[in-house]
Amino acid sequence: MLAAIRLGSATPGFYMIPYSLPKDMKSAGMLEKYKQGPVGMLTLIPNGPPAMGKFLGLWFGYCLVISFFVAYLTGHTVAFGAPYLGVFRVAGTAAFLAYGVGQLSNGIWKGQPWGMTIKEAVDGLVYGLLTAGTFGWLWPR
Repeated sequence: MLAAIRLGSATPGFYMIPYSLPKDMKSAGMLEKYKQGPVGMLTLIPNGPPAMGKFLGLWFGYCLVISFFVAYLTGHTVAFGAPYLGVFRVAGTAAFLAYGVGQLSNGIWKGQPWGMTIKEAVDGLVYGLLTAGTFGWLWPR
């Protein structure tokens, strides 16, 4: 498979196979291609070893953006001086929605195996609980 991809000189991007324009999806030729298979999606990233530093930096930025919106929502729904559990509930729900629930669409639309999708959602639950605990701990008294 790698040889075939290299032969096509594919550049980084998101590819659907077999590819068709929306107007051609119901044509007899495309329906036959879908029946013959394979049908799938492929994401290619730039050549070279994974840039872990870059990925971790982007992940950290992503976590900061989520925390900003969790803080915005929690700050507008929970009073200062609220008990830990009240802050935990609101912040945890918002953080879990951001980190965990969004992963479910991968199983629905991208054909990701449900076992992997559930593991990602559980990871999101852990991140949501950690975020909630941090907000509850640091919430102004």
